[in-house]
Amino acid sequence: MTPDRSLIVVEDDAGFARTLKRSFERRGYEVALAASIEDVRNALEERSFGHAVVDLKLGGASGLACVELLHTHDPEMLIVVLTGFASISTAVEAIKLGACHYLAKPSNTDDIEAAFNKAEGNAEVALDARPTSIKTLEWERIHQTLIETDFNISEAARRLGMHRRTLARKLEKRPVK
Repeated sequence: MTPDRSLIVVEDDAGFARTLKRSFERRGYEVALAASIEDVRNALEERSFGHAVVDLKLGGASGLACVELLHTHDPEMLIVVLTGFASISTAVEAIKLGACHYLAKPSNTDDIEAAFNKAEGNAEVALDARPTSIKTLEWERIHQTLIETDFNISEAARRLGMHRRTLARKLEKRPVK
């Protein structure tokens, strides 16, 4: 029996979704794209998938609802969640809702395919992983707040508890894409 090589990529960034699609097709997967939970519902009416890659943030919606929908549709589906805003709480919820793995962006096709193959977990994983630096944590928080405020620098600075000019200087050093 050949393994199911069907995949649905749930990603609202059209360029990244197309890149993943092409890369997985070169590896022998049959790939469908969805940009929203409604697109996923429509795709599931047509067929089932063996694998799924789900972005945690789908525009204004949560990818966790998509994970739940996919897992409810087929509990055997291998679901990997991708996010640029990794946190322990969302990782725990993604796994509880049926994801087999949770990866922080940037992740490539090799990382995702390896995650599909590690669905069982590993009790031998090293516990001494390198901690995230303070600068990285600060930048992730700034970026997340900017997204939440629709890139309003004044409002983001207020929520972060810093002066607007301080935030502007930080953004000059590391611009948001």
